[in-house]
Amino acid sequence: SMHSKVASPYKSAYNAAKHAIDGFGKTVALEVAQNGITVNTISPGYTWTPLVEGQIPNTMEVRGLTREQVINDVLLAPQPTKEFVQIDQIGALAIFLCKEEARAITGANISIDGGWTAQ
Repeated sequence: SMHSKVASPYKSAYNAAKHAIDGFGKTVALEVAQNGITVNTISPGYTWTPLVEGQIPNTMEVRGLTREQVINDVLLAPQPTKEFVQIDQIGALAIFLCKEEARAITGANISIDGGWTAQ
C-alpha cells in the first residue's frame, strides 16, 4: 500500500503496519543480500479489487456521496492518473523483480501508484 510511504488521517494502525512491512523488507534484504536473494516491497495506490469495490457503498452512505463521487473524489483523489492500479500491473512488476534483469534491485519499496507519490 502507498501508506508505507505516505500517511492518511484516521488510519494510524494501517499506516504503521505498512511502514513496518517496508522496514522489514529492507532489513531482510540486507541480511540475505550476499546469498543472491533479493527482497523488495511493492506499494500500489488504490487498486480495483473486490475489497475496494465493497467499501464504496458504505463510503457513499457515511459521506452522503454518489458512487462516482466516492470513486473520483475520495478513492482516486490522490492518484493524478485518476485510474485504479490494476492487479495484473502489480503482478507484472512482481514477476519482473523475480527475473535476472532485476538482481541489482533489493531493499527497494517500489511505487505503482498512478503518480500518488509524485505530488
